[in-house]
Amino acid sequence: MTQQQYDESSVRVLKGLEPVKERPGMYTRTTDPTHICQEVIDNAADEALGGFARKIAVTVHQDGSLSVEDDGRGIPVGLHPQEGVPVVELVYTRLHAGGKFNKKDGGAYAFSGGLHGVGVSVTNALSTRLEVEVKREGGVHRLVFSGGDVIEPLARVGDCGPRTSGTRVRVWPDGKYFESPRYSMQELERLLRAKAVLLPGVAVTLTVEKPSGDEVKAWQYPEGLKSYLAELCNGDEPVAPLFAGEAYIGDDHEQFAKGEGAQWAMAWFEDGASGESYVNLIPTPVGGTTRPVCAPASTTR
Repeated sequence: MTQQQYDESSVRVLKGLEPVKERPGMYTRTTDPTHICQEVIDNAADEALGGFARKIAVTVHQDGSLSVEDDGRGIPVGLHPQEGVPVVELVYTRLHAGGKFNKKDGGAYAFSGGLHGVGVSVTNALSTRLEVEVKREGGVHRLVFSGGDVIEPLARVGDCGPRTSGTRVRVWPDGKYFESPRYSMQELERLLRAKAVLLPGVAVTLTVEKPSGDEVKAWQYPEGLKSYLAELCNGDEPVAPLFAGEAYIGDDHEQFAKGEGAQWAMAWFEDGASGESYVNLIPTPVGGTTRPVCAPASTTR
């Protein structure tokens, strides 16, 4: 048996986004690139959850890339006070950098469904190219990466109105990290519909570019779960009126944080049962619960 050397030089230290590239399965699902794009969608949804965005537009381009655009606040583009690099660059190049760690009053995100500074940096690491365009404080700013590295530094490329803001991210997933380079359109549609259901009034669209003409699907539910369940009823009459409600924790609870709680919508029919559940805006297809960072929700028929 050959004896393998094991000494101080055998220990390897991975830095930056190297761990993601070496072991992508530890950070995301590698059957296809849908999940790394979901991380970008989750960030847009978190802006809407905070009341800062009313539109989320996702486009699957003919070249295999996917873009996500929202009209939220726009990722900050100024220099980070400790790191000395643009904040938007930190968000996409550091595994544990983001605005979702501070849950105190006045923090950037009181509630969120994204991966708290892990998600989009993983997306960046596993993409051949990633473009970020930010509209904020009267300017249009652009930053481009390849394999997680900056190839076009942050630059102001135009102007916008002082009240115009938002973020647009376009991702070209690197096929070598995935079993299939194709997105799961069924999963993508289900995810986007879920965002619309759980973000009442927010307009969510999915555009698929095709040579024969773009295909567009849109979702918007003014009353959230209640509107969605009414749609699922498909004209059938329940045996009892549709029931919807919500409850949230106040300031004085010993075990739960202010704002944690739940929403629900239920209807009873004679022909069997089905249900859907979500936590932190994320579908939970096999059920289960968690200590939520924001409200879980459910629909039942």
